[in-house]
Amino acid sequence: MSRHLSERFVVKRKLESTRFNWRFPLYAATVALIVFLALAIYGDGFAEFPYIFFAAPIVSLILLIAAIFKKQQRLSILGILGGYCLITTLLSLNYRNVREAGRWLFLSENYKAEVLAQAVAPSGNLKHIEWDRRGFAGIGDTVEYVVFDPDDSLAAAAKRQAPGKFSGLPCEVFRVGRLESNWYSVEFYADSAWNRCD
Repeated sequence: MSRHLSERFVVKRKLESTRFNWRFPLYAATVALIVFLALAIYGDGFAEFPYIFFAAPIVSLILLIAAIFKKQQRLSILGILGGYCLITTLLSLNYRNVREAGRWLFLSENYKAEVLAQAVAPSGNLKHIEWDRRGFAGIGDTVEYVVFDPDDSLAAAAKRQAPGKFSGLPCEVFRVGRLESNWYSVEFYADSAWNRCD
């Protein structure tokens, strides 16, 4: 009788070990999301590149090797790999939006305090602070600012998402994005800045 129960227990354990487990892909996707968001929010404008070109391939390779050698958990490991790759791909395709939304969610209070502490510019330009900077050698930096617009005059520009020269900004800019009421992100053209229009 005990031998029969023992055999049933072994068979049951084998079935459970080969069965697909949805928890593991969910965990992998969650870890990918957390790491990616941390890099996007607190890293520089190019934090996605080390993640996409180094971390993601290394993690994927480790999972593939594990799937080859762990035959009983192959389905779960491949599920983890699929979840990890899916989340990484979706986040990478939307990196700019994820970065902007995450940074504003977690860091906006500091930016708001610094901007609101500024004196009103005599030139009529809106209060602002540098928000992001990225660039490659030979191309020049692209600078983005957080701008406080008490009249929400940049609302139409943010809706259009088109380049232009707008009231309160010293230069023609590439893009205006709305962060929240009265607060905007303004992206200048490469090699231009608030005090240097090229």
